[in-house]
Amino acid sequence: MPHSESLKEFYTRVPQANPTGLSLNNAGPGHFNIFSRASCFPRTAYIRRDFYKISLIIGTGKLYYANKWIAIDRPALLFSNPVIPYSWEAISDLQEGWFCLFTEDFIHPIERRENLQDSPLFRIGGSPVFFIDQQQQEYLSAIFRKMKAEMESIYTHKYDLLRNYLHIIIHEAMKMQPAETYKKHHNASSRITSLFLELLERQFPIDTPETNLHLRTANDFARSLSVHVNSLNRSVKDITGRTTTELISARIIKEARALLAHTDWNVSEIAYSLGFEYPAYFNNFFKKQTQLTPSEARKSLV
Repeated sequence: MPHSESLKEFYTRVPQANPTGLSLNNAGPGHFNIFSRASCFPRTAYIRRDFYKISLIIGTGKLYYANKWIAIDRPALLFSNPVIPYSWEAISDLQEGWFCLFTEDFIHPIERRENLQDSPLFRIGGSPVFFIDQQQQEYLSAIFRKMKAEMESIYTHKYDLLRNYLHIIIHEAMKMQPAETYKKHHNASSRITSLFLELLERQFPIDTPETNLHLRTANDFARSLSVHVNSLNRSVKDITGRTTTELISARIIKEARALLAHTDWNVSEIAYSLGFEYPAYFNNFFKKQTQLTPSEARKSLV
C-alpha cells in the first residue's frame, strides 16, 4: 500500500478529472471538485487519500477495509475519511452517481476550528455507508447536479454556495441510519498481515537523506491501517510467527545496512532518514540488533 494519495497525485493519475487545470487551492485555503461516477475506475487501490470524499453510488460493488467489507447492492451514500484506507471493486458494469473531493480547510474555513474527523460520518470506528431509497436518491442527485452546475459557473461566491450544499448532504445523512451489514474477511488475520507487510515494504528504499520514515512502531501501522494495535499484533504473530516489532526492526536494519554499504551518507543522516530523532538512538538500536555500531558495520561492509 503506497503513502496517502494527495490531490496532486489524484489529478496526475486521473488527468481527465481536471482538464481545466484547477488550482489545488481553488477555494481560498481549501479545495473542492465534483465528478460524475460514469468515468470511475472499476477497481481502486487499497490506499489512504489526503482529502475527504462523498460519493453517491448508483451501481453495485464491494467496499473493502482492513478487517471488514460491505456489499453495496443498492444506491448508497459513502463518506470517505483521509485517515481510513479502503478499496473499491465494482460488480455491475453500470456505475452512475456522483462524487466530490474536498479538504478540511474547504469545509471548515480557518476561522472555524471544528475537526471534520470528529463528525459521526467521518470519525474512525463510525459507519460511513448509508443506503438510500428512491426519494432520497432523487433529492441527493439533484443537489449533486446543482453542485456540478455551480462549479462550472462564474458566480463570485460559488464556493460559499458549494460549501452550503455539502453541509446539506452531511445533515441529510445524519438523519439516516448507517448500514450495519459489514462482513468479516474470510481470513482477516491473513489480510491484515498482508496489508501491514505491504505498507512496511512500500516505505523503502530510502532515496535521499531528507526522507523521513514515518511508520516505525506497531501503533503507527495500526493507525495507518485503521485497526486496533492488538488486532494487528495478534494477526501478524499468527501468520508470520514473529511480532510486529521484530518485523519492523528487521526491515529497518536491512535498509540501514544498505545505506551504510552503498551511500556516502554519514551516520547522522542515515539515522534521521530512518526516523530516529537522535543519532545516539539509532546507534543503540543498531548495536542491539547486530552487536555492531553503524560505523563498525560500515567498515565490515566495505
